[in-house]
Amino acid sequence: MINGIINVYKERGFTSHDVVAKLRGILKQKKIGHTGTLDPEAEGVLPVCLGNGTKLCDMLTDRSKEYVAEFLLGISTDTQDTTGTVLMQKEVDITPEQLREAAQSFVGEYDQIPPMYSACKVNGKRLYELARQGKEVERQPRRVVIEALEILETDFPEGSTGETVEDGLNLPRIKIRVVCSKGTYIRTLCHDIGQKLGCGAAMDSLLRTRVGSFVVEDAMRLSQIEEWAHGEQQTPIWIPVDRMFESLPGAFVTGSGIKAVQNGNFLFPDQLVLSQAEAVCRHGEEIRVYDRDGKFYGIYGYDREKKGFRPVKMFL
Repeated sequence: MINGIINVYKERGFTSHDVVAKLRGILKQKKIGHTGTLDPEAEGVLPVCLGNGTKLCDMLTDRSKEYVAEFLLGISTDTQDTTGTVLMQKEVDITPEQLREAAQSFVGEYDQIPPMYSACKVNGKRLYELARQGKEVERQPRRVVIEALEILETDFPEGSTGETVEDGLNLPRIKIRVVCSKGTYIRTLCHDIGQKLGCGAAMDSLLRTRVGSFVVEDAMRLSQIEEWAHGEQQTPIWIPVDRMFESLPGAFVTGSGIKAVQNGNFLFPDQLVLSQAEAVCRHGEEIRVYDRDGKFYGIYGYDREKKGFRPVKMFL
């Protein structure tokens, strides 16, 4: 069984669940989970956890994310992207400066209302299930953080040439880069920028370029993973679980500590070989715990009252 994380490039047309299902077949392994849903039409980085690495799923979901998105101004849809039903179209009469001001107004914390076509739940029901039934319900806004928002390209040539839609209107196309917190809907951000400008907007494409330390340049497509699985498999394609905690000091268990860590029990300082022991104990830090063979057991945190280390997250 593989224990670790694979940086998968999710392609358009696949759901995140599709990726997990296909990986189970490719790797002949059941214990697999993804770290955050990407819409079927979106693509890019999707860290997938395997084996005891599935205990990391919630932790990786919390990491900041980076996207490159394109959206059209002058159009609104029921899904907030161009796959939905058009609700409104209009000529766009704004300047690039007005666009920049509107976009920058969302940098920082802002309360975002989840779209109806989303996996969020209201009274136990997924919003997209209600939306497909033609129902719209009140949604509570959620606080999200836009760490950075950069306009990469704009299409504002003279004569308002841009994207031609059904009724002949030419709509400006805008490309942005966004760094944001978990739970942020980029198509809703695009929609909200359009609302701020008074002309509407709908997202047309979305590429997730980063989740935490996982970047799109290193992501592997399913076809590449399948090719690896059918080959000699000499080089691991997954990232070991302990690499997610590289910033923490490492420690080795000795003597009676072996049995204690195998059972996920409390550890005393004399059961550990820890190069930064004094500093760790003084500041109450967390540590990575291994045996002498280099097997990773988990994360322990120093308990000042008990003067020892308690298990925080075990990967037995």
